Amino acid sequence: MIGFTLLLFPFVLLGFVMLMGRVEEPLSQIADERDIEQFFDDANAEELDVFIREGTDSALSRFRARLGLRRLRRGLRKAPD
Repeated sequence: MIGFTLLLFPFVLLGFVMLMGRVEEPLSQIADERDIEQFFDDANAEELDVFIREGTDSALSRFRARLGLRRLRRGLRKAPD
């Protein structure tokens, strides 16, 4: 019985991983669409130029980096001394 379970486990695990991949795919597409919408609403001229020259991935990574720096600066201002 234990031997059968040991043989079956990798296939069950593989099935679970494949199922989770199918569940994750639509969720990541929705997140990307929201990021792109936010990018077009809030991007500056330099980020739009990067979008045109280099494509979506590079432009979104620069945009996220800028937003991350802005949030970091806000957090530093609010932090008590």
